[in-house]
Amino acid sequence: MTDAPDHACLRCIVSGTVQGVFFRVSTRDEARRLGIAGYAKNLANGSVEVIACGKVAALAQLQDWLHTGPDLARVHTVSCEPLTMRHYPDFQIL
Repeated sequence: MTDAPDHACLRCIVSGTVQGVFFRVSTRDEARRLGIAGYAKNLANGSVEVIACGKVAALAQLQDWLHTGPDLARVHTVSCEPLTMRHYPDFQIL
């Protein structure tokens, strides 16, 4: 991952029915398809945290995708904020 001006990092919290519905696996697959690195992690409150770093255009596509997620998910809210640039080797499930 580079610190180029067209690259950024986001932290998104996705709430709704997003645990137990393959949300993290599907997010990983979508992020890797888009060339995004970072991770998806279940939180104790039932939401999913997504840290995503990559090209700004790809991050926008991932943000759009997070509002729907996989077929079994029922997303209520997606809240994203910018992060300082971080470096991850690929996209992982934590």
